[in-house]
Amino acid sequence: MSKKIDPQVINERLRALRRLMQEKGIMVYVVPTSDDHISEYVGEHYKCRAYITGFTGSAGTAVITLEEAGVWTDGRYFVQAAAQVAGSDVTLYRIGEPEVPTVMEFVEEHLKEGATIGFDGACMAAGEAKELRGIAEKKSGKIAMDENLIAEIWENRPALPQEPVFVLRQQYAGESTQDKLARIRAELKKKGADSHLVGSLYDIAWITNLRGGDISHVPVFLSFLFLTGQDAILYAFYEKWPEEVRDYLAECGFTLRPYDAVYDELPQRVQEAGGKVLLNPGTINAKLMSLVSQDQILEGHDPSELMRAIKNETEVANTIEAHIYDGLAVTKFIHYLKTNVGSEPMTEISASDYLQERREEQPGFLDLSFDTISAYGANAAMMHYSATPEDHATLAPEGMLLVDSGGHYLGGTTDITRTIVLGPISDEIKKMYTLVLKGHLRLAHAKFPKGVSGTNLDAIARGPLWDLGLDYRCGTGHGVGHILNVHEGPNAFRWRTTDMFPSQELIPGMITTDEPGFYEEGGYGIRIENELLCVEAEKTEYGQYYQFQNLTFAPIDLDAVLPDMMTDKERDWLNTYHRQVYDTLSPYLDDKEKEWLQYETRAI
Repeated sequence: MSKKIDPQVINERLRALRRLMQEKGIMVYVVPTSDDHISEYVGEHYKCRAYITGFTGSAGTAVITLEEAGVWTDGRYFVQAAAQVAGSDVTLYRIGEPEVPTVMEFVEEHLKEGATIGFDGACMAAGEAKELRGIAEKKSGKIAMDENLIAEIWENRPALPQEPVFVLRQQYAGESTQDKLARIRAELKKKGADSHLVGSLYDIAWITNLRGGDISHVPVFLSFLFLTGQDAILYAFYEKWPEEVRDYLAECGFTLRPYDAVYDELPQRVQEAGGKVLLNPGTINAKLMSLVSQDQILEGHDPSELMRAIKNETEVANTIEAHIYDGLAVTKFIHYLKTNVGSEPMTEISASDYLQERREEQPGFLDLSFDTISAYGANAAMMHYSATPEDHATLAPEGMLLVDSGGHYLGGTTDITRTIVLGPISDEIKKMYTLVLKGHLRLAHAKFPKGVSGTNLDAIARGPLWDLGLDYRCGTGHGVGHILNVHEGPNAFRWRTTDMFPSQELIPGMITTDEPGFYEEGGYGIRIENELLCVEAEKTEYGQYYQFQNLTFAPIDLDAVLPDMMTDKERDWLNTYHRQVYDTLSPYLDDKEKEWLQYETRAI
C-alpha cells in the first residue's frame, strides 16, 4: 500500500477543514473519490479524499462533521484502509458489513434540523447530489455544492494534467469516429434527445479514437463532448496537442473549445439545440447538471457505453494477439521466480519490476494497465495491496506470491492474476487454492442462453466456497476496456446490483474477467484471473446460446492444486487449458523455458 501519512498530519488537516466548515456554516461535508468526470481512477490533482483521510485506495467516500470523520470503502480495501487510518481521528466504515450505516444514512443521522451539507459539485455525481439534497430537504436544511473546501487547505496541490494525446488509427480501432458518431446520433434520435453531453473520459476517448495519459495507467484525456445532430464540440486542453491530432479532429467534424468553457456554455448550447439533452447522472457531475433546466433533461446511460463494451472484429483480433504477448511476459516472469527464488535477492518490488521489463519487450506495448499488485504472504490478503520502497516484503522459497497485473498494447488491454507457489505451503492453503480454481474453471466453461447476465453467472464461481460458508468481498469479474480503463462496464460478474451497477446481459464481443479468490486476513491471499470473450454457441429450440472463449494464456500453478478435490470434468478443463498454454507460447520460448513450461502445464 502507499506510504502511511502521519496520523497527526491527518488530524491537523481535519481541524483546518472544520474551521472552514464553521466559517461557511456547513455541518456535514462529503468528499467522494472523483474528478469532474466521475472517473473510477483519478489523477493526483483530484485525490481530495485521500488527502483528508490518509486512505489511498481507489474507492471510498469521506464524511466529515464538526465532531466526527469517517471513510467508507468496500471489501477490497478493508485491510488497507484500517491500516492507513489507524491512529488518526478517521473511523473506517466497512461497506456491506452488518450494522454499518451507508454514507447517506450516516449523513441523515448526523445532520441537524436546518443545517447545511457541503460538497464540491464538480466532483460529485449528479445522482448522489440528488440524494444529499433530499436528505437536506427532510431536515429543512440545504446543500452548498460549490464548496471545494479541500482545495482551500491543500498546500502544493498537484496541477491538472495535460499529457500528450495520439490518434488510435483504424487498424487498431476497427471503426471510424464518423461511424461511431452516426451510431450515437441514431440512438439519440430513438431516445428523443436533441443533444447529448458526454462526461465519461472513457467514452470520449472511444468516440474520438484518441488516447491520452491524464490518469495514471488509464489512456484518457480530460474533456467533455457535446453532441447534436450536426455538431460535435470537444472541450479540452487542446493547446498543446500535436497539429496532426487537431487536423484529425477537424476532419471528423469536431469543434475545439477550452476545457473549462463547458461550464459557461452548456446552458446556451442546450437552449440552441432545443428539446431534450441526454445526461447520464452517473457520469455527469452535479454542477453541470444544475446548469440545465430540469424540464430539458433526459436522464439515461450514454449510448456509447454499451457500444464500446461490445468489441468489434478488429478489436477482438488485436486483443487476442496482445494476450499472447502478454501471456509470454507473464510466463517468463513465473519461470524466473520459480527457478531463482532463494538463490538471488528478490522483493515484491524487484519481482514487479522484472515483470514490467518483460512486458516492455513485447510488440506494441504502451503502458501498464494499472499499478501491479505484487503481494507476498499475508500482504496478498489485501486485494489492492501496493508495495512501496518504505514498506515491502522480501521473497523467500516458501509461501506464495500473488501478482495481479496487466498491460496496454496497441492491440488491446490485459488483466491477469496468478498466485505463484515459491516453496512449501500448507494443505489448508492448497485446499483453498483448489476451491478457487474450481470456481474459476466452472465460470470459464459456462454455457447460457441469450439474455443471461453476469449477475446470473456469478454464483457459479462462488459455489465451491459458498458450499463451505466462505466467500470473497468483491465481484468475480469486470469488463475490460480496449486500450482504456481496465475496469469497464456495464458487463460484470457480481451478485450484488445497485443503481450504479445494474444487471447487464452478456453480449458477444464483451470481454469480462474471471477472477474468484479467497483472502485470509493476516495469512494469505489467492486469486486466479483470466479474461473471457463472450461468443456465440449453438442455437437450439430454446434459443441462442452463448459461451466464453478464453483470451489469457499463462500457466496456473499446479504446485497448489489438490487433484483429488476436482471432478474428472474439472481436471479435463485444466489439462485442456494447459495444453493450449503450451501450444500457444512454446514457439516463443527457448529450449530451457520450453522444458520448464512443459512440466508446469503437465496433465493431472
